Amino acid sequence: MIEKVIDTDWRNLLKEEFEKSYFAELEAFLQKEYEEQIIYPQKEEIFNALRYTPCKAVKAVILGQDPYHGPGQAHGLSFSVKPDVRIPPSLKNIYKELHEDLGCEIPGHGHLTSWAKQGVLLLNTVLTVRKGQANSHRGKGWEILTDQIIRTLNDREDPVVFILWGKPAQAKMNLIDTKKHFIITSPHPSPLSANKGFFGSRPFSKTNSYLLQAGIKQVDWSLPQL
Repeated sequence: MIEKVIDTDWRNLLKEEFEKSYFAELEAFLQKEYEEQIIYPQKEEIFNALRYTPCKAVKAVILGQDPYHGPGQAHGLSFSVKPDVRIPPSLKNIYKELHEDLGCEIPGHGHLTSWAKQGVLLLNTVLTVRKGQANSHRGKGWEILTDQIIRTLNDREDPVVFILWGKPAQAKMNLIDTKKHFIITSPHPSPLSANKGFFGSRPFSKTNSYLLQAGIKQVDWSLPQL
């Protein structure tokens, strides 16, 4: 039961999802995959986004696609890598925009847990991947669960800022009530698309502006050196 590691309010909020047939099929698929293939992240880290950021604490969501598929990179938070791992190209571009937007110093690591602990849900739409094979676990059931996570946030009274980079993330827009919540969109920070409108989109200052407007404590986007 991979969901047993969730030790926040998400476990009860998603209880019905974990009892559905699609999730049982997903678990059976994952058990076989972890036995026969190299899968990222480690099993106990799959739900780190839900463990670091309880539903009641969520202020903003940064929605990624699937985990990094290189050795030692993925640890259950979108765009984040472990402290001693080289910073991936997309995250380098996120840091570049962060510096241009808010003047934050660019850290020498790619570990984004300080954002998660402040209420930024770093969620991927698919939570596992085979080594070296992007999108290899797409269409196996994760999208149903992560859609429900977004619906759960959408049902909350407190507003949430949804930061949707790229078309796959923006496909979730129909799950979000824009009368209650805020959406920030731009192209993906990947080197393939960052020059097409990600740079200059100022998502970090916009998020804090929305939070201020809603009377919610702003996020300190600066990342401490480790």
